[in-house]
Amino acid sequence: MTQPVVVYEPFKAGLPPMRAYLRSLWHRRAFISEFARSELREQNFGSVFGQLWLVLNPLLLSGVYFLLIYVIGGTSDSTRFGHLTSTLFLFYLVANSLTGGVKAITSGQRLILNTSFPRIMLPLSAVVVAIFRFLPTLVVAIAIHAILDLPFSWQMLWAFPVLLIAIVMSLGMAILISCINVYFRDISSMLPYLTRSLLYLSPILYEAQKISPSIKKYEIVNPIFYLLDSWSRVMVHAEAPTFHGMLHASIFALVIFIVGTYFFLSRERDFAVRL
Repeated sequence: MTQPVVVYEPFKAGLPPMRAYLRSLWHRRAFISEFARSELREQNFGSVFGQLWLVLNPLLLSGVYFLLIYVIGGTSDSTRFGHLTSTLFLFYLVANSLTGGVKAITSGQRLILNTSFPRIMLPLSAVVVAIFRFLPTLVVAIAIHAILDLPFSWQMLWAFPVLLIAIVMSLGMAILISCINVYFRDISSMLPYLTRSLLYLSPILYEAQKISPSIKKYEIVNPIFYLLDSWSRVMVHAEAPTFHGMLHASIFALVIFIVGTYFFLSRERDFAVRL
């Protein structure tokens, strides 16, 4: 017996009826997954290595940064390389969510103008793509961890809540920036510089424990600083993250998600006019 077709009815003003909106979104979950898969296939279409670039790109980049650190600092070790690769992989989950989310609405102009559906599906699909790109790198990070003979312990199970926080934060950022780009198109041109600045200001090329307290106090405004620090503690040092770090990352993730979702839903009805 076939399931009844759920018709999405656009709302006229303000926020949509959330129960009906979420129900409509849930019934279209298969579309979100398939749309994300098609985007992922299209990104590497025609290349020799294909989906292998999902792993090669961040791995080669981490190697370049490692050589840069070694040339500048003169010394390095296996822990530092493990920290660099693990945190860089998680950083690219956030960065790819932003990169995919920024044009999620504007690039879906034809779909938006001709089809009635919850528009939040588009930035949500961008985050699903970023997650698909991240999963192979997680396997590589664990393999590197084993090759470098870094410690393993049950504390590494903290990776799941840390990763959940990262996904919620990525989703909030993607939703927010996709909406901003509808009204301010220059944000897509500025984004590469913003993400590169965020990379250098975050504990990727260095460990958070090794920076001075006078500098660390300013990092409270960096939404991913304590997220990456918690990830490094879990994945590199095999220890539990600090309560302060998890609390800071969780608050940032929830605030960004709530603000981004509210801003998106309250403006969704205007997208067809703005495109």
